[in-house]
Amino acid sequence: MFDPDAEFVRKAGAGDARAAESLVRRHLPRMVSLARRMLSDAAEAEDVAQEVFLRVWREAPRWKPGAAKFETWMHRVALNLCYDRLRRRRETPDAEAGLHVADPTPLASEAWLAQQRARAVQAALSALPERQRAAIALVHFQELSNIAAAEMLEVSVEALESLLARGRRALKAALADVAQDLIGDADGASRG
Repeated sequence: MFDPDAEFVRKAGAGDARAAESLVRRHLPRMVSLARRMLSDAAEAEDVAQEVFLRVWREAPRWKPGAAKFETWMHRVALNLCYDRLRRRRETPDAEAGLHVADPTPLASEAWLAQQRARAVQAALSALPERQRAAIALVHFQELSNIAAAEMLEVSVEALESLLARGRRALKAALADVAQDLIGDADGASRG
């Protein structure tokens, strides 16, 4: 299996700062995006991405090409870090959970509607079980193939497809009422 990162990893492991920088430039946006989808928190997503790259630097000298693609390993590390943070959240309730302060800046109705949709989708995604959320994040938001996502989650393709199907059904059910409310809001805003 060809791994486009293998040479960069080898060089980074030997102390080549340019190779390390290339790996960061190439993969940082995807690591942050995955973590943001899993955690619903931009700051935590940045922390997870940073931790992924710290592990890259530590593991690069020992990396053996051929076992798995390096990008697959990075996604697996990011998912594990996200799972750890989600577990810690469940163990220590947040005193400010559910407290949201509205932005006093007036927004255009279209921007507001888009923001409401995004919040509803993120809330529904956050309510999914971790593995379903990870499957949907990898396939739909990271645009990975089912085969690659299954490998990252360490499940069969059939198990991944089952996770996706259950996750999609749950999202559809969770967003059914919200979708109707948003459509109604849009109709009222356009008539008003």
